[in-house]
Amino acid sequence: MKPTIEILDRISKNSRNNNEEIFTRLYRYMLRPDLYYLAYKNLYANKGASTKGVDEDTADGFSTEKISKIIASLTDETYAPRPVRREYIQKKQNSTKKRPLGIPTFTDKLVQEVLRMILEAVYEPTFSNHSHGFRPNRSCHTALKSLKKEFTGVTWFVEGDIKGCFDNIDHHTLVDIVSCKIKDARLMKLIWKFLKAGYMENWVYHKTYSGCPQGGIVSPILSNIYLNELDKFAAKIATEFFKQKERAYTAEYGKLAGSRDYTRKLLKTATGQKKSDLLKQMKLLKAQMHKVPYASKTDKVMKYIRYADDFIIGVKGDKSDCERIKQQFSDFISQVLKMELSDEKTLITHSNQYARFLGYDVRVRREQKLKPNGRGSLSRTLNNKVELNIPFADKIMPFLFGKLAVRQTKNGVIEPAPRKYLYRCTNLEIISSYNSELRGICNYYGLASNFTRLDYFAYLMEYSCLKTLAGKHGSTSRKMIDKYHIKNGGWGIPYNTAKGKKYREFAKYQDCKNADSFNDVIINFGARHAGMTTTFEQRLTAEVCELCGKTDVPLEIHHVNKVKNLKGRQDWEIVMIAKKRKTLAVCKGCHHKIHHP
Repeated sequence: MKPTIEILDRISKNSRNNNEEIFTRLYRYMLRPDLYYLAYKNLYANKGASTKGVDEDTADGFSTEKISKIIASLTDETYAPRPVRREYIQKKQNSTKKRPLGIPTFTDKLVQEVLRMILEAVYEPTFSNHSHGFRPNRSCHTALKSLKKEFTGVTWFVEGDIKGCFDNIDHHTLVDIVSCKIKDARLMKLIWKFLKAGYMENWVYHKTYSGCPQGGIVSPILSNIYLNELDKFAAKIATEFFKQKERAYTAEYGKLAGSRDYTRKLLKTATGQKKSDLLKQMKLLKAQMHKVPYASKTDKVMKYIRYADDFIIGVKGDKSDCERIKQQFSDFISQVLKMELSDEKTLITHSNQYARFLGYDVRVRREQKLKPNGRGSLSRTLNNKVELNIPFADKIMPFLFGKLAVRQTKNGVIEPAPRKYLYRCTNLEIISSYNSELRGICNYYGLASNFTRLDYFAYLMEYSCLKTLAGKHGSTSRKMIDKYHIKNGGWGIPYNTAKGKKYREFAKYQDCKNADSFNDVIINFGARHAGMTTTFEQRLTAEVCELCGKTDVPLEIHHVNKVKNLKGRQDWEIVMIAKKRKTLAVCKGCHHKIHHP
């Protein structure tokens, strides 16, 4: 039988070559066992693989028997998703607002992952280039890079905010949108089952009438299918709004440019004093040209970028144009998508002021400074260019206070503080915790023009780390530096490896700027899944227990969340540590003994 991934790759290519193509009989691919092995491969390494939903079902216990049961229930259409377990997570640092999170059972995650792969093959090639959220090889950084490139010279920003977007997705509208491209009654019925599965909160069942539960495997692709309608609407509005320039430059600039060209023509034959006078005149004309506006600003352009439910619009035009565009978007979102655009949070901002997008402050520079342009002349190289800045007061300082890494004295001075809740951790765990936080912040803000401001952030984090180590050992920061000083001039915590003694140095913020993470090359479906033939199928169908060595016995996957948490006291722990694997294919007898020693 042909591998299902190859079939999905062909579907993806067909969808790319013909965006209007309609697909049928996709449900049969839900009944292919090879997709479930690949789905398990995609899920088992996630942190949430051991997190329980409303029952005890986790990544532990995966087997060919389990796949057969899932496929049998899908074949006779008796499969019914369990309600998700509702939890709440904090929205922002120091925020009292919480976001609902739905945790499905692992069996439902497997089925959703297979469904996601099928939907992705159909829809991913049709999505807009201006959409960056929940898509392969796209991220916040690719959205910000696109903004920096495409929003050059815009006059206004419109910051879009949809009220409770993922909680208010209309189920009927979503199914109607999917039905336009997929004509498969059984697949649509399965999607309906997931949408209507409901949730358990404090062990009380609640029905779901709208929304894609955050936390579901299939929710991101469904929300992108839904919001792709907004992307198509934005493209339509941009086309209608577009107006070419009546002329390339202002009349005043054109007059000076004409005088400059005429003077340059006279210079070719001039000699003596006349040539000297013409050179002075040429210099004066160039100076005047640098002082007057160049662009005629008779064109109208609208740019649009979306990441998940956050979108930003850049407009070359008047404020009245922005008001009209905002109203058009508001009408479309309410009438077609059955959601609401927040009037209070959907702001219209002049581009010389900061707008907020994906945690960055965004503006268009008005820079009149002349610099060499690489063509042997001077020009305003930074004028009308997009600038991305770190909102230090709104993002970095709340992070530091939220982590208790700093404190404010009575006279208002901010100083590093020890994080007492880390005293119980080892020295290596303390410095590793600080390093991961420092790298995370510095890597995310690596695109910022004011990246060097993070030098102060790094200083506060470093001395908070030193004070934490000093507090743990009843010492001082100075003594910690002296104690853990290393040859290159920095400091670090020593630890032993098989190759000898090494040091975990405190991270340097300049080194945390990872340019590789900003790659925005789009990889097609086939290339992304190339070489993803999973070993789980081989290990389970081999029917050889990896613990006791029994042959011709049905196997199950024993799964642990982290290998580093194993103590090495039991035989199965020793084997997993030796293999450096989170999974072990064992017979049912061994699996029972592992859980009930």
